[in-house]
Amino acid sequence: MKINLFNILGLAFILALSSCNKEIEFHSNPYEEGKQAIGIVMERTQLPSPSVGTPGTEVKIKATGLLAFREKLKFFFNGQIAEIISVTDQDLTVKVPEFASSGITFINVDDIVVYGPEFDVVGKIQIDPSWQALIGTNNGINNLFETPDDKIIYVGSFTNYENRGLVKPINRLVRTYKNGNYDVSWRTGTGANGSLNSLVQIGNHYYIGGAFSGYDQRRDNISNLTRIHVAGQIDTMPVIPFRRPDQTDTIKYYPAFNGGFEGSVNKIYNHENKILAVGNFRYHINRIYGKPNFMETRDSVILDSTEIRNVARLNLDGTLDKTYRFNNNTALPGANGNVNSYFHEEGTLKGKLLVYGNFNRFDNTPVGYITRLNANGTIDQSFNVGGEGANYRISNVSYNETTGKYILVGDFRSFNGVNTPKMVMLNSDGSIDDSFKVQVFDTGSPSFAQQLDDGLIVVSGQFNNYGGIIRKRFMILDSSGQLASGLNTTGMLNGSLSKVVETQSDDGRRALLLIGYFSKFDEYNPQNIIRLIIE
Repeated sequence: MKINLFNILGLAFILALSSCNKEIEFHSNPYEEGKQAIGIVMERTQLPSPSVGTPGTEVKIKATGLLAFREKLKFFFNGQIAEIISVTDQDLTVKVPEFASSGITFINVDDIVVYGPEFDVVGKIQIDPSWQALIGTNNGINNLFETPDDKIIYVGSFTNYENRGLVKPINRLVRTYKNGNYDVSWRTGTGANGSLNSLVQIGNHYYIGGAFSGYDQRRDNISNLTRIHVAGQIDTMPVIPFRRPDQTDTIKYYPAFNGGFEGSVNKIYNHENKILAVGNFRYHINRIYGKPNFMETRDSVILDSTEIRNVARLNLDGTLDKTYRFNNNTALPGANGNVNSYFHEEGTLKGKLLVYGNFNRFDNTPVGYITRLNANGTIDQSFNVGGEGANYRISNVSYNETTGKYILVGDFRSFNGVNTPKMVMLNSDGSIDDSFKVQVFDTGSPSFAQQLDDGLIVVSGQFNNYGGIIRKRFMILDSSGQLASGLNTTGMLNGSLSKVVETQSDDGRRALLLIGYFSKFDEYNPQNIIRLIIE
């Protein structure tokens, strides 16, 4: 019986090993030549003629063994099928299709694929040659702030920028010139010890929010929100601690901004010269210094908390402003899920806050994952998204003051009962703009969309296909929802965007500054930041 058992186990092991070998053999390198039984050979190291071109360009590709399969041949530019002009025994000539993008070429015959060389499709978007940040950051950039003296402060999860952090710490915030050059004069010490999401300026101070508990030498007594001088140092205050008769006075220094939250802060805004904070928090936190704990006789820091969910306004010293979203000294309920926001800083909607995310109730009112608040924090009844809103989570909302339109993206399939999967355009009153018709995302979902002043819409996410056209995680649409002609020739964006800023190149051409979490754009390898020329 023991011999039979060992024989059975051995046979099972051999069969399992055989199965594994078959699986490994089946999942071969997709860039290998594949099955050569059909006799087609393309040399990937031999460049096409030409190797660069615009849509409509006729391109000659060296290949052999084609004539026998002439009627079955299909040729693709980065997944987009092309018109075949001619075929010989040494090459084929193809036309670059309208929405082709830079990337690998390949031939398809039935279920067999033969990969060819890469081809660079030239369109109306190019890397800005005057941009100076060639390395970028070592982790994502969440947001930026343009200073009055034409510099830019970036905040995020990074600890390095252009490799300058190897000399001096660059922890989660950095200041640069508009062309991307590092501003060495800004002194932030060791910076923040956690991710930063937002920064605003009021007077001679910056207020920073995120998910962190320390800044520079103040390694504690910060709850995801604090204040720093415009020069970069944290603003502190002296406190004389409680002492017993046998002790001497020793002054201690604490953050002067005495307020924050127990949960992360996603966005902060200047609202009537106060700090409007939005995030996934439940309690406002402040600290009492210089007094003994009632259970001890030594000096201690006493935490005080007030319940307020998702949206709160603070005075400039960090104390809670109970004139905003409070009723009879009780905070309004807020959302029943995670919240993000867009704040109207100008225009006819100035002071209003749009909140969206993964919630279906706000202040005990049923909402479809989105609602808007008046300047006093109450629900804005003029924002009418009907009785339903989105039928599932909204991941990003942007608004363009010039066009007066919101762009929403997420995992929803419909909005206010209208079929508009994963993307919709709204008017400023919350009604659907019927002129925008979203196409089908075959795989994945968009996670970011922003409309430019001329109506074009920049979109990124985890999708690979839009309306039957290969678009790998980045595309530009026109205001009707169609792919914009000439603006979708770039290759893959390996990652996602968090913000797009309309700006100019150093020589005055129209440009787009892109930030986020990405490691590749087209054929380039920028780290989380890049500037593009758009024609």
